[in-house]
Amino acid sequence: MPRLSNQRGGYLFFCLVLSGCAIIVRGQPRGGPPPERQINLSNIRAGAMARRAAQSQPDTKDTPDEPWAFQAREFLRKKLIGKEVCFNVEIKTALGREYGMVYLGKDTTGENIAESLVNEGLATVRREGIRGNNPEQARLCELEDQAKASKKGMWSEGGGTHTIRDIKYTMENPRNFVDSMHQKPVNAIIEHVRDGSVVRALLLPDYYLVTVMLSGIKCPTFKREADGTETPEPFAAEAKFFTESRLLQRDVQIILESCPNQVILGTILHPNGNITELLLKEGFARCVDWSMAVYTQGAEKLRAAERSAKERKVRIWKDYVAPTANLDQKDRQFVAKVMQVVNADAMVVKLNSGEYKTIHLSSIRPPRIEGEKNKDKDKRFRPLYDIPYMFEAREFMRKKLIGKKVNVTVDYIRAATGAGESTPAFPERTCATVTIGGINIAEALVSKGLATVIRYRQDDDQRSSHYDELLAAEARAIKNGKGLHSKKEVPIHRVADISGETQKAKQFLPFLQRAGRSEAVVEYVFSGSRLKLYMPKETCLITFLLAGIECPRGSRNVPGGMQVAEPFSDEAMLFTKELVLQREVEVEVESMDKAGNFIGWLHIEGVNLSVALVENALSKVHFTAERSSYYKTLVSAEEACRQRKEKIWANYEEKPVEEVVHLSEEKERVANYRSVYVTEITDSLHFYTQDVETGGQLESLMETMRAEIAAQPPVEGSYSARRGDHCIAKFADGEWYRARVEKVESPARVHVFYIDYGNVSVKTLMHTNHPLHIFKLHYPLPAQFCRFLPPNIFPWHPQEDARADVVDSVVRDIQNSQCLLNVEYAGASCPHVTLQFADTKEDVGLGLVKEGMVMVDVRKEKHLQKMVTEYLNGQESAKSARLNIWRYGDFRADDADEFGYSR
Repeated sequence: MPRLSNQRGGYLFFCLVLSGCAIIVRGQPRGGPPPERQINLSNIRAGAMARRAAQSQPDTKDTPDEPWAFQAREFLRKKLIGKEVCFNVEIKTALGREYGMVYLGKDTTGENIAESLVNEGLATVRREGIRGNNPEQARLCELEDQAKASKKGMWSEGGGTHTIRDIKYTMENPRNFVDSMHQKPVNAIIEHVRDGSVVRALLLPDYYLVTVMLSGIKCPTFKREADGTETPEPFAAEAKFFTESRLLQRDVQIILESCPNQVILGTILHPNGNITELLLKEGFARCVDWSMAVYTQGAEKLRAAERSAKERKVRIWKDYVAPTANLDQKDRQFVAKVMQVVNADAMVVKLNSGEYKTIHLSSIRPPRIEGEKNKDKDKRFRPLYDIPYMFEAREFMRKKLIGKKVNVTVDYIRAATGAGESTPAFPERTCATVTIGGINIAEALVSKGLATVIRYRQDDDQRSSHYDELLAAEARAIKNGKGLHSKKEVPIHRVADISGETQKAKQFLPFLQRAGRSEAVVEYVFSGSRLKLYMPKETCLITFLLAGIECPRGSRNVPGGMQVAEPFSDEAMLFTKELVLQREVEVEVESMDKAGNFIGWLHIEGVNLSVALVENALSKVHFTAERSSYYKTLVSAEEACRQRKEKIWANYEEKPVEEVVHLSEEKERVANYRSVYVTEITDSLHFYTQDVETGGQLESLMETMRAEIAAQPPVEGSYSARRGDHCIAKFADGEWYRARVEKVESPARVHVFYIDYGNVSVKTLMHTNHPLHIFKLHYPLPAQFCRFLPPNIFPWHPQEDARADVVDSVVRDIQNSQCLLNVEYAGASCPHVTLQFADTKEDVGLGLVKEGMVMVDVRKEKHLQKMVTEYLNGQESAKSARLNIWRYGDFRADDADEFGYSR
């Protein structure tokens, strides 16, 4: 560091005026704060400035100003601060105190500061102890005599008591004092700089001496050690000098902005600039959130200044790495289309490249239930309707964003986290600011009280680029009692989820059918033709199947393992998602299947989704569409796709008309009945049979298996049941039978299906102890799963359910009895058969139709028309006699899923 010169004519920058006769000078800065030196003016004395009593010595008292002391200090302050001076040292005492003459300017030809003070009557001349002829001393005496004659300064009448300040070191209520200022600028003198962002200021004209912390920023500080020494943080000394060189003993204006916890926050204004912004821009300070909100000059200015320092990597930011430094510009800012609102703070967007990306809104937290900050890993998911204001937040985003293009600015990438004892695992998150039409979506959510702002550690730079706006929006929401901050009772949404609830669905069906077109919101898309809908008017959730089409199936778990997805199933689901997911649609409910799923037509902005899927070669027309008004449109669209051989029709080969006619003319129904035992009948009139010819082999198998079990009894706990396993299990009669595990509720509760008879039962683990494969007996085949052709059970009058009566009637007649079975055609899931009584050869299905127990499923195959006509005639007889299901008259029965046809 440069050293100060003792030679006459040396000059320096910067002065600090301690009193009317003592100043501190500093040299030119060279790479850091320069050394300083105190110079006492020779041969004169000014009044002593006020001093506060030492806080460590309670017996001492404050010392007030001597008369004219403050005026003398002010005279020098205004004349010297920030000016170049020249000095020479005349005397240096044993204690190191230096006395000399100070001149304004670069050499001794400038104004003599001591003479100016004496001439204004602000200092007295030391007349004792004059050594020889001293012209400078004589000049001072002459000037003092002139000041006395002119009655200047301390030589004026009255003694100068009016010049003593009533200085105040404390305030009784600093908060009220700050509030009384109404954020108007207050004149002040900066008396001391503690560090770059904390100063001691004298407020004028009331002479309050207060400590002011700069709002919105914090500079490196000096840490006090246990031994009393101070250790500066990196760049603390430089930041302090930066503030001192610009503000110390300057006339400034201070806007007193807040007083949290007795700490006065303010902004210091100087004609040459705002020190707060300058400190940030030069990398001497960082923004702090807790005081940023009270900064009256605009928080965006501070963020911009800090951002400038970060980009230039100056001083405290020399090792700074931006959160998005590794991203290309195109990945930092882009335009995308919102496809789905995942949560109140996340959405799925589609990029111009066609890629899908999940975006999380930066620095906000969606509504959550108090006490759920750390969820147990086993805790079940809470629907959005159960969490206060979650539904409102999701709906706000859905209505504003779905299907629209937004501007995305990535703020940071939050790294993936592993699961801990009390916290779940989270994948990597892209956090961004999303705007539409100039509106920041996160800010809009927070301002409505539908989200809260995340608080960060001060050194955490992963936050929204508009973090201050979010904090301000939250403050407004709290003040106005919006949403989460409201004192009112939270809104309650009682939404009935009737997906898969057959009995509840039956109750809703008549209302939805009579309503015609109903409004709905698509909540989820399971496949191209299977959706979950929210019905606002009915406040319920339903599963909805598109009518009239047959979409490719996706992959799914079946008892035998994973079923492979059909071609174009994923494309169909994606098409449906892009068109209707989370959109407001209209639905026409026509019927309901046996699982409680509603079937009908879905429209969005004039587009029939069933027709759209067929037009895009992602679905085929199902024969049940013949009854609808959309049949011609569907067939026409399908024919066009077939001709173009698009997607699902890519491998379609149309057969010659002549061949088709020839085959249809010659093909006849083949009646090849075989004897079977009906072993089980389900509620939907599906049944299981065993061939009479293999009955003896089955009995032999059972005897062999049971003998081996008796010889080697199963050990409890030796077998852990898994879904799809083949095993042996006891039935209600106490005997062992072959079975398949259908469902495992718990180690002690297992659902099994008896493969040789078709029964279903719930067993404890001790009764499912041996895997079947240890016997290596695969013959004879298990019971065959069949269904009647062509009668089927349909939903009838809503006030009466006759299904049980039908099943009971069939059970009485044919279960555990020998019948004759003929396979009419192989269905998608099981063969469709006709059944005759073994003794009378009467058709069981025809008997049920004539008794009015079931309805007829009209088939189109020509070789079945003779039989179908006989069934229809029997149905007409039952209608005329109003038997059973026809006692209420005719009714619609166009539910394809009740026929057993899957969508």
